[in-house]
Amino acid sequence: MELRQLRYFVTLAEELHFGRAAAREHIVQSALSQQVQRLERELGVRLLDRSTHHVDLTPTGAVFLVEARQILDHVSRAKQATRNAAASTPTLRAGIIDAAYDSMPQILRELQAKHPDLTIHQVEAGTPEQYRQLADGRLDIGIGLASRTPPEIASELIRLDPLGVLIPDDHRFAAGDGIPVAALADELLLLGEESQTPELNQFVIELCGDAGFAPTIYEGTVESTRAAGDLVLQNRCVHCIPSSSVTSIRPGTVWRPLIEPVTHFPWSLLWREAGSSPHLRTVIDGARQLAQRLDWLNPSGPASSADAPTAIGQGDDTP
Repeated sequence: MELRQLRYFVTLAEELHFGRAAAREHIVQSALSQQVQRLERELGVRLLDRSTHHVDLTPTGAVFLVEARQILDHVSRAKQATRNAAASTPTLRAGIIDAAYDSMPQILRELQAKHPDLTIHQVEAGTPEQYRQLADGRLDIGIGLASRTPPEIASELIRLDPLGVLIPDDHRFAAGDGIPVAALADELLLLGEESQTPELNQFVIELCGDAGFAPTIYEGTVESTRAAGDLVLQNRCVHCIPSSSVTSIRPGTVWRPLIEPVTHFPWSLLWREAGSSPHLRTVIDGARQLAQRLDWLNPSGPASSADAPTAIGQGDDTP
């Protein structure tokens, strides 16, 4: 069965006249008649009652007409959807945990510079929510700690981010070059909003546990690095964050890296194994180039201020 046979049949059913139907389809009448006959033979039914001067649909033909129109309508919509997709501006949907964490924003800025026609949608969401949106196709790429990725999500380690503490600039640790992890035992520690940064929160808690103490957690929560800076500025707590977010710290606060041990938070790109975005490979390749240029995967690179770094808690990431 061919689409043109369906189209010829529908036209003939509407005109009920071979001459007029053939004219509408821009073919000779004999060709129209032959194609309709072939359709009837293939179906094994008579669709039309014909006489010398009259054409009528049979009851079977009336039923088939409804289905044939639906098939042709579906084909028409499919063609239009394909044309619209081809003509539309290419888009990429990227997950970011918080605009303050600059790894993904830097990657996306590089991508936009190289592909100015690409429309990029940044979606703020915690890693668990990014997993859900990647899985159902609402996101093309995400970022986070990849220690517990679902089986349908692929990951690649892209940055070892020095971990440190945001403190007031008159804090007793402000004059030093780094803060020993064990020193946090005497501090009230602010964690991030659990829905946004559960992996980072757990990472910090486990880090303290490895140093021999359970941290005293500030009872309030914040939804942004700026809000955390307000609490730190008021001397109500200290805040443990990666170096990638220090560009947004409040005046009157300073960031000092953790030492003994020097610690890095491992950021990974996340994407669905069966990802459909044609730009997915482009953004992954661009991220690799950026990581190499900025030495993101070298714990002793320029981003770290300590002399004897060790990366811990890297989960299941594979460089």
